[in-house]
Amino acid sequence: MIVRGADRVLVQGITGRQGTYWAERMQAYGTGIVAGLNPKKAGTEHCGVPVFATARDAMREVGFDISVFFIPPLSVRAAAQDAIEAGCRRLVILTEHVPVQDVMELLAMARANGAAVVGPNTAGLVTPSECFVGFMPAFERDIFRPGGVGVISRSGSLGTLFCLNLVQAGFGQSAFIGIGGDPIVGTTTLDALQLLDADDRTDAIMMIGEIGGTMEEDAAEDARAMSKPVVAYIAGRASPPGKKMGHAGAIVMGDKGTYASKRKALEAAGVEVLDTPSEVGRALQATLG
Repeated sequence: MIVRGADRVLVQGITGRQGTYWAERMQAYGTGIVAGLNPKKAGTEHCGVPVFATARDAMREVGFDISVFFIPPLSVRAAAQDAIEAGCRRLVILTEHVPVQDVMELLAMARANGAAVVGPNTAGLVTPSECFVGFMPAFERDIFRPGGVGVISRSGSLGTLFCLNLVQAGFGQSAFIGIGGDPIVGTTTLDALQLLDADDRTDAIMMIGEIGGTMEEDAAEDARAMSKPVVAYIAGRASPPGKKMGHAGAIVMGDKGTYASKRKALEAAGVEVLDTPSEVGRALQATLG
């Protein structure tokens, strides 16, 4: 999912502390927030937009394209169902610790209705100098500037570091896609690669993965056939074997999901795998000139 300035955004949980803080920053950056949700404050106004009880009410009264979630984990499944049944076809679920069964149910609902989901446990989406949805520091020009590099990251903090290094090396981003760090997410690394390969603003792709799961291995073969160069970094190279690290998705199963297996698969597909984040400028300069 790539967010654009023309997209109309509904903020679920807009009246909470985090919802308010980030809604104001999204608005200041240019994101088109058109409404918020809080059943207890329906009929009021917050951050300059109307607050509704349900997504169906918001869709009927003002219409929206994207729903972003600043709500507690046990409320996510019902909130996603409300948004999907309202006709929303793009959901950005920032919430972490959503029960796995709830994630499976909401993703099944999304697939059945043709809706795309980013997250859970995502830091969000950024299109530099245009808009952002989530809680990435899009407004920091030392970190996000318009350019031709599409960035995919399971981690918000690592994604921020790589975007900083890109700008310091003289590059900018066409789009940032935070896919989320949970074991089950709506948008996979492969999904994001395909989106950026088809995006006419993107010239090259920076893929930031980590140990655990098989998303990077699953994406490797497609990376070989892509029309745009891909550079990758896999976090967790020095992690102790058998020890859970970071995200819930960082779980190694047998010989899959390890640092070595991911690097081997990507390099076999012609993808340069960086040893450190600071190498990204050198790698892209060599690739793009």
